[in-house]
Amino acid sequence: MDKVICVFGASTTWGAWDTERGGWVQRLRRHFEANEVDDGYISVYNLGVDGDNTSDLLKRFKFETRQRIKKGWYDDIIIIFSIETNDSMYVKSKDGPQISLEKFKNNLKELIKQAEKFTKKVIFSGGLKVEESKTTPVSWDSGLHYTNKNIQKYNQIIKSVCQEHKLLFIDIFDLLDKSDLEDGLHPNSQGHQKIFERVRDFLLKNKLVEE
Repeated sequence: MDKVICVFGASTTWGAWDTERGGWVQRLRRHFEANEVDDGYISVYNLGVDGDNTSDLLKRFKFETRQRIKKGWYDDIIIIFSIETNDSMYVKSKDGPQISLEKFKNNLKELIKQAEKFTKKVIFSGGLKVEESKTTPVSWDSGLHYTNKNIQKYNQIIKSVCQEHKLLFIDIFDLLDKSDLEDGLHPNSQGHQKIFERVRDFLLKNKLVEE
């Protein structure tokens, strides 16, 4: 049975700062290519876009998903959403999140509605802990702030929405420490390896893939 895994997200999904292997999604792809199962092939598509939030993703989700599956090559489709950190980002002040909690929740529900038209195997991954000394503000824009308290608020919404819709959730908030973060926000190569291992093991444990 040929499977396709479409991973949607922002810069960490895209692979920012992994100078060794191009990010955790690329590592996932290489792993399954090197460990091809007897009864089929697993294709992994990296659909991360630097800077995206859930509102941005909604504009492109259906089109990009259709392009990956339109030829009917796959018997099984898995969609992973790994996006929320940019939604939780404060813009200019701590009273100005980029995407409000209410809008974030509504965006998640719309993403689920759209994703379930393609497959029932929809998974969400939460946000990562940041090193606040480097993210309040970030080095490249004094108006942008990321805090762990706020990331946890958005993570909790993901968890509750997943529970409501009976979807799987991958908790990675406490996965990395300071040595795994390049700029306080993005994982370095070591951090991407840890995320890859967590996601790979989660997929195997829940029997979504085989080796």
